[in-house]
Amino acid sequence: MAEPTHARQLRTLPGVLRASFWLTALLFIPLGLLLYFLPPSLAATLGVSPLWLPRVAGGLLLAWGAFQVAAGVAPDAAKVGGLAGGNLLTVAALLPAALRGEALPPVVRTLLLTVSVALLLLAVLAIVAVPSPRTRPVKVDQ
Repeated sequence: MAEPTHARQLRTLPGVLRASFWLTALLFIPLGLLLYFLPPSLAATLGVSPLWLPRVAGGLLLAWGAFQVAAGVAPDAAKVGGLAGGNLLTVAALLPAALRGEALPPVVRTLLLTVSVALLLLAVLAIVAVPSPRTRPVKVDQ
């Protein structure tokens, strides 16, 4: 007997939700580590004058990425709200800088746009995949 389409969708949505958490973590953890351990020569190239600013930002991004890994183990509506909210706020901060960034090198501008689009897609996927409180697990006879 073929499995009902609704049951297949309910089984794959948690996978999509977990993937959103893990892919978000894969963006934030390396970026957090890079900023936290930013060499002074690279900081001077990027124009960051007080070196403690990228270290604080790197620590926050690393902690946020680690939280996404932990939240992906047992996602619920509150954690999805945090993921979507955090991703959308990050996009709101990066996108204007990338769109107005005439002074930015093309590689940095492309990187900012790519990260913004990826975070936006992950936020939308998480919102779409969050289980409804009215949805009950479907029992499938095999």
